[in-house]
Amino acid sequence: MKSLCSQIENILPSTMHIPEPLKKLFKWIEINNFCEETEFGRIGYLYPIDKIRREWSESERPGGTYIEFYAEQDSDSFYFVNDNIKNRLRIFAKTGGDGSVAGFWLDDDGNQKIVHIGSGSGSILACVLADDPIDFLRLIAIGYDEICWNEDFGLSLLDSFKKNEFTVKPNLKFQDWLVHEFNTTIPSTALEVVKNPAEFGDENSGDAFCDWLEANDT
Repeated sequence: MKSLCSQIENILPSTMHIPEPLKKLFKWIEINNFCEETEFGRIGYLYPIDKIRREWSESERPGGTYIEFYAEQDSDSFYFVNDNIKNRLRIFAKTGGDGSVAGFWLDDDGNQKIVHIGSGSGSILACVLADDPIDFLRLIAIGYDEICWNEDFGLSLLDSFKKNEFTVKPNLKFQDWLVHEFNTTIPSTALEVVKNPAEFGDENSGDAFCDWLEANDT
């Protein structure tokens, strides 16, 4: 049985890599047994998935930000509509129940970034989430319900919960690991990390990934 990290490494072209901070995250997920085997392969979570499912109600749930880490195969992805996209984009996480995802992307200079692709039927967020992988981890440690809804990015957690009438209890174990493992802090809002939360359809968005997607007609 291959590890989560190995499965994700297997879908990457030779020009891409899993950043060291994400390797550490995937190892932490494995050590804590926050994984499950599915017909689509191994999926990793930030919190025990059985506890999330058991305690999820109409008004609250435990576990902090909900995100699923997995290796999306070429044959399963409708994003790979041409070779240019296939050679520069790989999906490694599901960010929203609507089908939104996050991936590794190579910009025009060959720099690897972590990006978001909204489902289009729900979230339309399409942008660089983080240049630095530690910043990506800081983003998912804040504790929003999901990171696909950029209308909440400028809100504090409390204001986000009030707006959506849904409370997410913090994932203290993950937050503590992140802060001590990388000697970092957890942002107050997502906008401290996501500098330009562009959306599909934005003209001259100012976000390199969003503009690239639009140019490639995804």
